[in-house]
Amino acid sequence: MSFEAHKVVFEQGPADASEFEKLVTSGAIEPDRVAAVIGKTEGNGGVNDFTRILADRAFRDVLRRHGSRDEVAVAAIPMVWSGGTDGVLCPHACVFTRADDKRAGLTVGIAMSDEILPEDIGRTTMVEKVAAAVGSAMADAGISDRSDVHWVQTKTPLLTMEGIRQARVRGRETALPDPHGSMDLSNGTTALGVALGLGEIQRSAIDDYMIGRALDVFSSVASCSSGVELDRAQVVVLGNGGPGGRQRIGHSVMRDALDQDSVYSAVREAGLDLPDRPRAADLEGRVVNVFAKCEADPTARLRGRRQVMLDDSDVHHHRHAKAAVGAVIAAAVGDPAVFVSVAAMHQGPAGGGPVAAIVRLGKPPA
Repeated sequence: MSFEAHKVVFEQGPADASEFEKLVTSGAIEPDRVAAVIGKTEGNGGVNDFTRILADRAFRDVLRRHGSRDEVAVAAIPMVWSGGTDGVLCPHACVFTRADDKRAGLTVGIAMSDEILPEDIGRTTMVEKVAAAVGSAMADAGISDRSDVHWVQTKTPLLTMEGIRQARVRGRETALPDPHGSMDLSNGTTALGVALGLGEIQRSAIDDYMIGRALDVFSSVASCSSGVELDRAQVVVLGNGGPGGRQRIGHSVMRDALDQDSVYSAVREAGLDLPDRPRAADLEGRVVNVFAKCEADPTARLRGRRQVMLDDSDVHHHRHAKAAVGAVIAAAVGDPAVFVSVAAMHQGPAGGGPVAAIVRLGKPPA
């Protein structure tokens, strides 16, 4: 089965799904065909970012009002919300729907892992649970060749003080003594699970000690987010189910925060022909969305120049990096409504990150 991606903006705030509802009531999106949502909200991107919850509720409410699926089915639709639209980034969602087109192209697979306990975060147990879920999501997408996977979006739990307390009641210690830093660690552990599930790395390359330390070991397609909303890994695999289709996806790897060429490489891999030195106008409105992970380079250098993101005590380096990379990608495609997420441990090379593009083939839209 093929899928289509639809970009939907938040016009009034994270609780406003009116633009989504307009697409549903107009028939552009059939609510019972919505399979997954990946979106950016305007919150702080931290543990207490309530905008993710508001957006999730608003979108599910639209599906409840206009679709025929029951409460359990609507609640089971994976919605991965990433908080923080720093700089020029715009709050938006990418809604994936099942399409009538049987010519393959863009395909989506979803899966949930076994429960991830607080003491699993940052350890190989979590890596293995995520890897198994990635395999299930690939099967759900109808993908047998791992090279056809171009993006794996996940949402996993992070540490809370209550979770740490429960682990100690069970006689277990968590990888960190408090929630600080657990977002990065959960994301990084998950990324290694994606890499293992896709065969990018071997099981022998992973142990508890290297997680969060051996940053040269990474996935080139993992985009991992974490929060307090769930207790297991929610996995959404995006790939191509075969040749053809109205939409296709491709990926590349940003080597650093300025690597605009990698965005065009992802677009080319998705199936668009571009000139040697492309610019946004060459895309002719065919790019549906771009997804990227990024972070401040841990060496505090960028192309030989000293950087101060990691030294700033007023603004967290996550927000610096997101704003900077968001501007680079927005300029590349001529659209500030792109998905850029931070906390990219084990997701692409240190200081860089994976990038993917979904494109629309055929005649450009009017």
